[in-house]
Amino acid sequence: MEKIKELRAKSTAELQEMEASLKKEALNLRFQQASGQLKNTARRRQIRRTVAKIKTVVAEQAAKKSA
Repeated sequence: MEKIKELRAKSTAELQEMEASLKKEALNLRFQQASGQLKNTARRRQIRRTVAKIKTVVAEQAAKKSA
């Protein structure tokens, strides 16, 4: 789980790449949960929150560029 300061230090491209990989992982975890194979259910919540943090930082960076 990344801290917001660490995310702000990354470029927009890195953040978008990270978001895409987390979304793929979330999809896999959903399939595991549906089939009853998921061991760490808290990981889904961590991924969801990290994706939200990434989206926030990307929006901040976009606002900075337009201002």
